Amino acid sequence: MKSKTVYICRECGYQSPKWLGKCSACGGWNTMDETIQKEEKKVASTTKQSAVLKKVTSLKQIETNNEVRYTTGLAELDRVLGGGLVKGSLVLVGGDPGIGKSTLLLQICNSLAISKKILYVSGEESERQIKLRAERLGVTCDNVYIVSETDVESILEYINQIEPEIVIIDSIQTMNCEEITSAAGSVPQVREATNAFMKIAKSRDISMFIVGHVTKDGALAGPRVLEHMVDCVLYFEGDRQMTFRILRAVKNRFGSTNEIGVFEMANTGLVEVENPSKMLLEGRSENNSGSSIVCTMEGSRGVLAEIQALVTPTGFGNPRRMASGVDINRVILMIAVLEKRAKVSLSNYDVYVNVAGGLRIDETAIDLGLCAAIVTGKKDIQIPEDLVFIGEVGLGGELRGVSQLEKRLTEAAKLGFKNAIVPSQSMRGVTTPKDLNVIPVKTVYEALSKIK
Repeated sequence: MKSKTVYICRECGYQSPKWLGKCSACGGWNTMDETIQKEEKKVASTTKQSAVLKKVTSLKQIETNNEVRYTTGLAELDRVLGGGLVKGSLVLVGGDPGIGKSTLLLQICNSLAISKKILYVSGEESERQIKLRAERLGVTCDNVYIVSETDVESILEYINQIEPEIVIIDSIQTMNCEEITSAAGSVPQVREATNAFMKIAKSRDISMFIVGHVTKDGALAGPRVLEHMVDCVLYFEGDRQMTFRILRAVKNRFGSTNEIGVFEMANTGLVEVENPSKMLLEGRSENNSGSSIVCTMEGSRGVLAEIQALVTPTGFGNPRRMASGVDINRVILMIAVLEKRAKVSLSNYDVYVNVAGGLRIDETAIDLGLCAAIVTGKKDIQIPEDLVFIGEVGLGGELRGVSQLEKRLTEAAKLGFKNAIVPSQSMRGVTTPKDLNVIPVKTVYEALSKIK
């Protein structure tokens, strides 16, 4: 058996016989890692083709049954998964170190182990360390089996012996396959280990959680093929210095990817936040200019958030634009619209925008609130505390309609807001809450004139 040296891209898995500064497949710079591979002789099989043909089945002959879902005991996690953990699914959980990935997975064992047998495999902690953490989280079920192991073949043997219904791998970067000569955490090791776990999960209908580390850029470490192999990819977002965590699905074969789960990190583990809007608006400053309230949709849930804008005279030749929680390009676009359509001069001012609470908002329905925060921040005008903004702003300064307006208004009324400025064209067929005064407008200039 011969061995050869190849260079594999850690981002996409592209292989090259020589080192490249830039990956030819994904364009990543300095991502090629040296790996030694063993060449195996391929033996032709005359019966392989006939064996494959025997497995071919007509689409009409395939029987479909309702998918079986397990309730994890955390409603926020079940929401993100699409209603619960699907039997036989492979779920990848990623996030920064210390964000709460291991805490979340160990915490759900308390509910799942009541009727299911669980195998928790840790490659980073000893059995005693996991036991101490389990006692702090209140996990005391007898159906949870703990093993500290990194060898993939040994883990597969443990699965054969215990026959669990749920397996947790923490983490995939520590797993090691003996057939692969590269170090643990390398592209071939991560790919082969995930492939081995995927095969046993699908063949035996074992639901499996896999913990994945993230790079300094916030992406899951390892090749992108890792995300393609699993059924669901969950990201834990939030600052470790803050108590709130947001769980978001970026891929889900069994549900929507628009839902989010909100948790608060406490001494006893992660606590569900049933009303994220109230949480995000806590500590809102009073009598401050440049602060507006918007309503964004996260799946089927309306979430109210505060947008803060600080506008100050620039001390440099070119004004600075910075944003946290929103796309900086969207902020620059709204500044251009305000200067052209609303006659608000911002060319000599630095503009800093922030979404309070660490929430990341990507939808355009917050454009109107963003414009209101910037204008009031420059003019030092306070926006009424009971006013919420909903609407997308076009390049002509016009307000465009938004989806699910009725749900947004209901969420605003539930938290005690009395007034809402919305696009007039979105009002057709919308039933407004009784205690909410809805102000329909057509342009951003008209909307800004309503602020008193």
